[in-house]
Amino acid sequence: MLDTHILIRWLIDARKLSRVQLRTLESAVQRGETLAFSAVSLVEIAVLASGEKPAIKISLDEFFGDLNANPLFRVIPLTYEVAREVAWLAALRDPADRAIVATARVHKLQLVTSDQRVIESKLVQVID
Repeated sequence: MLDTHILIRWLIDARKLSRVQLRTLESAVQRGETLAFSAVSLVEIAVLASGEKPAIKISLDEFFGDLNANPLFRVIPLTYEVAREVAWLAALRDPADRAIVATARVHKLQLVTSDQRVIESKLVQVID
């Protein structure tokens, strides 16, 4: 499962991924696996693409269009089960991080991330 910043890097500038992350994602693609991400990542991307100085230099319509059209990706919805798991993740302050980690935990997926708070929390198995 991809953290939001990993998803963005993979689509916009894969050179910003670590060697391990890049190798992991390329191997998954070669095996024909889908790359999952939490629905909350869509909200984070929308926020990053909005405002006077957007952090993403591509139009939101283009980014979402490319993402939606690519069969490589699968959005994992926020569910009651994920929301219940969020309640147990007080070690993480950011609600989006909590939702992403909870989604990975509920679906028993490794999380590809560079987020040190998530890595140090040891709440989910990570590929950094």
